[in-house]
Amino acid sequence: MNRDQQRLNHQLDRWGEKLPGWANRTLRWLRKPSSRWVRIPIGLLLMLGGVFSILPLLGLWMLPLGLLLLVQDVPFLRRPTRRALLCIEHRWKRWRRRRRQSRSVAS
Repeated sequence: MNRDQQRLNHQLDRWGEKLPGWANRTLRWLRKPSSRWVRIPIGLLLMLGGVFSILPLLGLWMLPLGLLLLVQDVPFLRRPTRRALLCIEHRWKRWRRRRRQSRSVAS
C-alpha cells in the first residue's frame, strides 16, 4: 500500500468514527479489498444519480459519496480527494469555532 492510500485510509477512518455505528460498519465493509465488486458499481450508480439531481430522491450529495467509494480503486484520485477532505475538515472546524465565538459574544 502506498503512502497516499495509507493517508486516505487514515482520513476515512477518522471520518468513519464520527458516523453512527451502522454507517461506520457499512463503510468499513465497503472499503475492504474483497468488496471491490460491490463498491465500484455502487460508486458509479451514486455518481450517475448525482448527475440527475433534479429528480426527487436523487441529489448532488450522491456525487461526492460515489467519488469516495471509487477513490479506493482509482489511484490518481487518492491525493486530490484526501486534500479535499482535509480542506473540508479545516473549513468545518473554522466555521464551528466562529459560530461558538459569535454565540459567546451575543450572550
